[in-house]
Amino acid sequence: MESTMKDLRGGESVLDMSPRATVGGGVEDVYGEDRATEEQLVTPWVTSVASGYNLLRDPRYNKGLAFSEKEREAHYLCGLLPPALMTQELQEKKLMHSIRQYQVPLQKYIALMELEERNERLFYKLLIDNVEELLPIVYTPTVGEACQKYGSIFRRPQGLFISLKEKGKILEVLKNWPERAIQVIVVTDGERILGLGDLGCQGMGIPVGKLALYTALGGVRPSACLPITIDVGTNNEKLLNDEFYIGLKQKRPTGKEYYDFLHEFMTAVKQNYGEKVLVQFEDFANHNAFELLAKYGTTHLVFNDDIQGTASVVLAGLVASLKLLGGTLADHTFLFLGAGEAGTGIAELIALEMSKKANASVEELRKKIWLVDSKGLIVSSRKESLQHFKKPWAHECEPVNNLLDAIKAVKPTALIGTSGVGKQFTKEVIEAMAALNEKPLIMALSNPTSQSECTAEEAYKWSEGRAIFASGSPFDPVEFNGKVYVPGQANNCYIFPGFGFGLVMCGAIRVHDDMLLAASEALAKQVTDEHYARGMIYPPFANIRKISAHIAAGVAAKAYELGVATRLPRPADLVKFGESCMYTPNYRSYW
Repeated sequence: MESTMKDLRGGESVLDMSPRATVGGGVEDVYGEDRATEEQLVTPWVTSVASGYNLLRDPRYNKGLAFSEKEREAHYLCGLLPPALMTQELQEKKLMHSIRQYQVPLQKYIALMELEERNERLFYKLLIDNVEELLPIVYTPTVGEACQKYGSIFRRPQGLFISLKEKGKILEVLKNWPERAIQVIVVTDGERILGLGDLGCQGMGIPVGKLALYTALGGVRPSACLPITIDVGTNNEKLLNDEFYIGLKQKRPTGKEYYDFLHEFMTAVKQNYGEKVLVQFEDFANHNAFELLAKYGTTHLVFNDDIQGTASVVLAGLVASLKLLGGTLADHTFLFLGAGEAGTGIAELIALEMSKKANASVEELRKKIWLVDSKGLIVSSRKESLQHFKKPWAHECEPVNNLLDAIKAVKPTALIGTSGVGKQFTKEVIEAMAALNEKPLIMALSNPTSQSECTAEEAYKWSEGRAIFASGSPFDPVEFNGKVYVPGQANNCYIFPGFGFGLVMCGAIRVHDDMLLAASEALAKQVTDEHYARGMIYPPFANIRKISAHIAAGVAAKAYELGVATRLPRPADLVKFGESCMYTPNYRSYW
């Protein structure tokens, strides 16, 4: 991946430390959010000490009926709450019961967002303790519907909206956000939201959801997270003609106007928050995603989850699957349906991992990886007409214009779907893979569920129960011929929370491909023999915080090795240090 980006940067590497960059930044645990501060008494500061009605309206400090009698006396809450006292655990039980009464997932999403707006710690307590149940609500697939209807369900700002109207004064806009100690920013321009296309300003649901998971799954403090939507307009005619659309009603600019605006944003971010703030690009269109990652990779701490996060989590699944398939990665042939930012990003990271393990060149090992785009198999005869990020994958072969014929020509052991188009892995496709392989590896990664290339049931049924299956969106266990199969979920949530937390934990100032490899290997190691026995190539989400701590430690260790970590001295035990720095949602006692 770095080799591709170097071409776009004119040969400049992440580790070259561009002179355009300077070290700065750093944050404090202002609100006592780390696990290490859990037993400390906290003063509920706002601009003054919060008390009375204002304290109940502040989601960072509000505990509802969990305020003790002593706290009610000290903070002028008597009479503002019913007399009953509840523990946080009882509040959690009550709220989960209420949420389970809703039949429509979007209603559950709205209820959870409303909870976050009034009681932040209880929201994260629910999410952490019930992660497998609530993850599909706060993230894919429900977040896709939430984005489509974001204008209708919008209640109060959960992040910053920076539109073209703010050109020339983005730094001032950033200063309007009440928190100063920002560690992680997730930013989108809404042009390619999941597999749903251009949702413009309504794409804000993605940064909000991602950062909720940074906190719940990775342990990054809520106060250190900032969701941002860059609103440059939309090309979605339906939104442009919607009188209730909440964004700019104009077509998207391209070229210099667009990149100048993004450059002002990136410059302002570093000026306001320092060198060590992580900027995660999310759901940008292909033609912009690669350019932004290449341009700012040497001057900022940047990460693209669609390119790098997806690649890392898929690589982890492939490494883990070798226990079931046998051999090394270099012994297998991979065929992708979809050659956008996700597909090419995954392919490049696979080639890089194979290169490091086989001690061979990345260029040579790319020949084990084939991609199919909308015009068919990517082959040498098409090279002149290809976008720059597809050219490394143009190999010698006769032109083939459909997936089934590509399978017959390439004879892959693994089929990976990143097309964003549902139902592309037909019965004939799965049967062709099963005819070539005893255990065909099928990864239908497109989100949301409606865009998945096939379902888990289809993969198992059409392969006669022999497929090793993973998907981007969740599927229930499948019973086939008396055996229960547990489909894996190649969800970016495994990687990006722990990855980002590892960067924050060590004060990293750059992201390097070796850190992505370290994250993949750390995740693959969390798959146990018990999981393999059930056909799983990813560990259960129930253990996600432990998994994130190990991923963070692996990423931080690699950052120290590469010389891009600034938190010194290096902690002796990175896993324990990471766990002590993690946000915990348990209520604090006030004085």
